[in-house]
Amino acid sequence: MFSEIILNELETPAICVDKQKLLRNIRLMQGLADSNQVALRPHIKTHKSVEIAQRQIDIGAIGITVATVDEALVFLKENFKSITIARPIITPSKWDRLLDGVTKDINPIRVIVDSEEGIRIAANSATRKKQKIGIFLKIDVGLHRCGLLPNDRQLRPLVEMIHTHSYLAFCGILSHSGHVYGSNSLEDARNIAENERLTMLDVRDYLRKGGFPVPEVSVGATPAVLAAKSFEGITEIRPGNYVFLDLLPVRVGVARLSDISLTVLATVISKNDDYFITDAGSKTLTSDTGVHGMIGNQGFGLAYPIKHFLDAKKQLIVSKVSEEHSMIARSDYDLSIGSKIRIIPVHSCPVANLAPEYVILNSGNFICWPVDAAGKSK
Repeated sequence: MFSEIILNELETPAICVDKQKLLRNIRLMQGLADSNQVALRPHIKTHKSVEIAQRQIDIGAIGITVATVDEALVFLKENFKSITIARPIITPSKWDRLLDGVTKDINPIRVIVDSEEGIRIAANSATRKKQKIGIFLKIDVGLHRCGLLPNDRQLRPLVEMIHTHSYLAFCGILSHSGHVYGSNSLEDARNIAENERLTMLDVRDYLRKGGFPVPEVSVGATPAVLAAKSFEGITEIRPGNYVFLDLLPVRVGVARLSDISLTVLATVISKNDDYFITDAGSKTLTSDTGVHGMIGNQGFGLAYPIKHFLDAKKQLIVSKVSEEHSMIARSDYDLSIGSKIRIIPVHSCPVANLAPEYVILNSGNFICWPVDAAGKSK
């Protein structure tokens, strides 16, 4: 347990990361990948930290996944050499910025497409810059966000279109089962993971029958990866949330509260008959509850006095958030103004994006790591 003296000395709100839990989570996911003989390419949109990403690479990750061009540029500048951008890029100026940041010793940037327009724009940009680009077809396995449906008649024509361009290289197919965060049980998550796997293998086989090799079959989403019964046929996993975890995978049943490495340290700045008021509002704690929403009995987070962290008898609910304040429903015990509390957020990824730095807690001391790609949304 960390020294209460250290936590009481920290100005709040502060985004705290338990270093030992962080490293344990990284090792466990790498071990899962190794034991199932799949490559691990973690999604760094969760932590946006060069320090954390480098630890993932050092332990065995083959590269990283990012969400945006801006994120990619941060890590390209730090000499990360294998990057997948998991959101379609359809703006030529973004392509120019990205390819201008790629040096000759970098493996081809890998991107996703789900349309003729996306392929055409990528091809034009690659040709203009004379740089090779790796292309994945994004497959919609149930989230219904980006991607082609598994039975889309354009699958083969789009792969053929990719093959016709000398500066494009077909990498394979990629999916994200983000709807797994809406699961209410481990069994639901397992079913989603298995459906994703089987769907992707069906698409792979369909493309192969059309004469197109499919080098990679890449899947993502932390709860699906942790719940999966089988990775047969899968070549790569891209979880992101696993480094921190939060209340979403806990609800699904693939993690425990004690596994979560990221918490928000806040101070009780006021109180009334109904609430303790803290200085960690939506600009720190976020009001995001995931794509499926998860308010209800866990509100916007679970809060604990620092002396009683994870003590179920001392657990409080963050009931409301405004920009600079959170309102924590009172229980059968009192907290004095000035008391410090630790909050487990519903969704750690947007919390990290709002933070300029992490306070890394390690036994009796702490250091700060920058959140290098915070706010890099373009």
